[in-house]
Amino acid sequence: MDLTTPALLFPAISLLLLAYTNRFLVLAQLIRQLKQMDTEEDHALIARQINMLRKRIVLTKRMQAYGVLSFFLCTMSMFLLFLGAEMPGIVAFGISLVLLSLSLLYSLYEIQISTNAINVELSSFEARKSAPQEDTN
Repeated sequence: MDLTTPALLFPAISLLLLAYTNRFLVLAQLIRQLKQMDTEEDHALIARQINMLRKRIVLTKRMQAYGVLSFFLCTMSMFLLFLGAEMPGIVAFGISLVLLSLSLLYSLYEIQISTNAINVELSSFEARKSAPQEDTN
């Protein structure tokens, strides 16, 4: 295997980690918004959102961890190939690909939960819009 093969993953993994960091920052912002929204009428919605946010935080942490480990092993693979240790370099690259795949699978699951959270918000919004409005006169 050539040294450039693992090097091809560097930009992809870097961009992936950047995307994961952005997802984490969005989660933190959502949690702060929920704290400000804490009113009596919103408790049921907030409770549903909190459970999903907790899952999403755990998944994001795993996505980032597997992505970082993949990046590390990809680097190790390049270093081993540079030193001429082809078989250990190939093994490190293979493990790097497996870890990257796990990271992507966690990302897919987090996206599903994120979509469910948006649907909860939409349901709440629809329920408020269809509820009879009180007369203010």
